[in-house]
Amino acid sequence: MDNLRDLRNIGISAHIDSGKTTLTERVLYYAGKIHKIEDVRGGGDGAKMDHMELEKERGITITSAATTVAWKDHKINIIDTPGHVDFTVEVERSLRVLDGAVLVVTAVEGVQSQTLTVDRQMKRYGVPRLVFINKMDRTGANPQKVIETVEQKLGLTAVPLQLPIGLEMNFEGIVDLLSMEAVYFDGEKGETVRREPIPEALVEVARQRRQGMLEALSLYSDELMTILLEEEEPPMDLILKILREATVAQQIAPVLMGTAYKNKGIQPLLDAIVNFLPSPLDRDVKARDNLDEQAEVVLQPKDDEPMVAMAFKLVEEPFGQVTYMRIYQGMLKKGEFYYNTRSGKRARISRILRVHSDEREDIEAAGAGDIVAVMGIDCATGDTFCSEGINYSLESIYAAEPVIDLSIIPNKRADYDKLSKALNRFMREDPTFRVHVDHETSETIISGMGELHLEIYVERIRREYKVDCTIGQPKVSYREAPTKETPYNYTHKKQTGGSGQYGKVVGKLIPLEEPFEDPFEFENNVTGGRIPGEYIPAIEKGFRRGLVKGPLAGYEVIGVKMALDDGAYHDVDSSAMAFEICAFDAFRETFRKADPVLLEPIMKVEVECPIEFQGPVSGQVSSKRGIITNTEAREGFVVIYAEVPLSAMFGYSNDLRSMTQGKGTFSMEFYKYQRVPSSLQDEIIKKAQEDAREAAKA
Repeated sequence: MDNLRDLRNIGISAHIDSGKTTLTERVLYYAGKIHKIEDVRGGGDGAKMDHMELEKERGITITSAATTVAWKDHKINIIDTPGHVDFTVEVERSLRVLDGAVLVVTAVEGVQSQTLTVDRQMKRYGVPRLVFINKMDRTGANPQKVIETVEQKLGLTAVPLQLPIGLEMNFEGIVDLLSMEAVYFDGEKGETVRREPIPEALVEVARQRRQGMLEALSLYSDELMTILLEEEEPPMDLILKILREATVAQQIAPVLMGTAYKNKGIQPLLDAIVNFLPSPLDRDVKARDNLDEQAEVVLQPKDDEPMVAMAFKLVEEPFGQVTYMRIYQGMLKKGEFYYNTRSGKRARISRILRVHSDEREDIEAAGAGDIVAVMGIDCATGDTFCSEGINYSLESIYAAEPVIDLSIIPNKRADYDKLSKALNRFMREDPTFRVHVDHETSETIISGMGELHLEIYVERIRREYKVDCTIGQPKVSYREAPTKETPYNYTHKKQTGGSGQYGKVVGKLIPLEEPFEDPFEFENNVTGGRIPGEYIPAIEKGFRRGLVKGPLAGYEVIGVKMALDDGAYHDVDSSAMAFEICAFDAFRETFRKADPVLLEPIMKVEVECPIEFQGPVSGQVSSKRGIITNTEAREGFVVIYAEVPLSAMFGYSNDLRSMTQGKGTFSMEFYKYQRVPSSLQDEIIKKAQEDAREAAKA
């Protein structure tokens, strides 16, 4: 990399339908990467970044797409991410490797449910962001209210750098509060930026807003504070320097505005990306040194250091697996061998590709700070690759637990191999997509983040692998949990000629309080060699084996702490296997006595509909055992926030459409697990037992 100071790795993230892909399309056009703007929906070839057929048909982004553009001597790697909560892992893994982000909110709806999720992900990985208020031309646009909600709901210090000239249909351009000029976007595609004096009617408001902006920035600079107190005009270099430093330190979020669809406000956003978002040199990335008792090391974004990179996204293509990598340190070279520090295997890089959506360009090497795709390596999402001689691990990518299950069977027996290949591929690509076989029913079960998530994968299996499948009814992933502390004292003894099996464990099963970080905890309190140390891991393994299928209805067990206080062993008959079986049986027996209950996934639901349908929609949410937590009126529309059990949300999109004449929309995301009412618990257990009996007959 020639000059890392001139490199930006950024993501564009937002709630569904906020205009992320439309915005990226304009960025590509103004940076000279494409020569024709396509729309996300309807006609043409579809947006450049939505390159899958499914994405073009549905007008949504399903997979994150990467590209590189040049703007004013700076190189910008951009990742356009999906907005739908079902594809949240795409956003998660993109933000994990990016240095900065553009958070898009609409001028009408402002902060929505998925905006909150994306913001949480940015905070998890410490990603500085700019806020872009899109759709300023829409009826009901109110940027001032949006800025207030950004501060209230996201807890960000929003610093507006612009003022709109006109609103809704009359939106003409923006006032740049830094240069105090009016900015207009001329030409058929807004490609010509024209700067003029500020319209007379806005001069006073612009002065006040600029003063407000400077006062907000003075909190982060004593020098600027002094200049303002002396009532002098601060130099532009100082303002830009403070804006950049405060943004990089995540103390502020600069706010810009425009309308991507009408080609207004994009060039100033590109300027802001270059001016205020961090380069790889501004980020401190830490790794664990596995050779030095996992000591923390700060990676140096220099080409002459040993290479460290993270594989953050895998895509299976007809000619092999393509692995997207972010290089944090050193040079990645074609034909060289690198170590996968998780598996300990060496891998040779056969090709390095510069990616532009679905187009590829071969390169010989890539340097620190770059994002590229490579071929020829076998790995999983989140793996760290290093040069020989070092063994570092980067913090892996957080993957949420799936909440919905479907059974899947190919219609032709001959297609089982193809289905297996497809499922294995999707599991490697997407950490939130899981597959397991139910041993009682022998059914293949796929699990994911929502109905749309699994629907897309089933459709991809049909199109990409030519396999037609029969899909079972969606099932909720319930969980089982204990409610009272229960002691256990269990002996496993078996004599079958020759050496037998013997193990004894004594302790307590303790329910964990919500929210718990780990759904299972093991505490070893054994002293004095009552159980030899080499058997303790086997006991923990036995307890963990008991979590897979709870005795109530066969669902996974969570919220359990197993304290091992005492036990006994036999010199000849005890073994790791004997203690594992002993712990497994002790867990099953004790869990039944701990008054176990079923827990169900509760979803955070956000429903938007015209105000005249508020009554019926609220009534139906309540009838689904939903709790309405808040309602907000917005220009003839109402937004209802609620917490609803997932089991009641299947098929809700059809109900909502018919109730609101097709004008209602909703989004939901997993919130927490909560106890199932006792009347329903008996029904669920009974159904699970009936299903198990039927499967046994079959």
